[in-house]
Amino acid sequence: MPSRTFLALAGWTAAAVAATLTGLAAVEIIGDGITGSTAGKAISAKQVERQLEAAKGSLSPEPGQSQGQGEGQSTGQGTATPTAPPDTGTPTPTTSPTATATAVRKTFSTPGGTAIAVCEGATVRLLSWAPAQGYGVDSADPGPDDEHVDVKFEGSAGKVELRVRCVNGRPSGSLKQDD
Repeated sequence: MPSRTFLALAGWTAAAVAATLTGLAAVEIIGDGITGSTAGKAISAKQVERQLEAAKGSLSPEPGQSQGQGEGQSTGQGTATPTAPPDTGTPTPTTSPTATATAVRKTFSTPGGTAIAVCEGATVRLLSWAPAQGYGVDSADPGPDDEHVDVKFEGSAGKVELRVRCVNGRPSGSLKQDD
C-alpha cells in the first residue's frame, strides 16, 4: 500500500513541477509582450508624456467632426464623457457620417455598463455599448426604432437593463436592475 501512495505523490509532484516550468518558460519567451518592451523597467514621467503625445497625434477626427468632438461626446444638452469601449466580441454599431444636424447624442452610465444613444427626430439608435468590469452584454437591440432600444448587461452582481427612448427629440433612459 505505501508504494501506491508514494507513486501517486511522486506523480503529482512531477506534474506540478512540469506545469510550473512550462509557465516560467512561456513567460520568458513572451517577455517583452508582458512588460511592454521596456526590459522590465519602469518608465519615467517624461516617457509617459511622450507616448501620450504620440498617441494623441495619431488620432484624427471623423469626417464632419471638429477636433475634440468624438465618439461619446454629446451634440445636444446633457453631459457626456468620452468613452472607448473595449472589444466585447459583440459588434457595435458606428455612427454614419450622414447624421443630420438635429441628431442629439447622450451617454448613459449604469452599474452594468455604458451606452451611447442618439435621437434623430423620433428615431432612437444605440451607437455603442460596453459592459462594466465584472459584467457582460446579455443582449442588445441597437435599433434604429421609433419606440425604444435597449441593452442588457449581466454580471455576478445581477442584471441591468438600460432602455432608451426619444422624448422631445432627446435620448431619455430608464434603468431596471435585478439582483
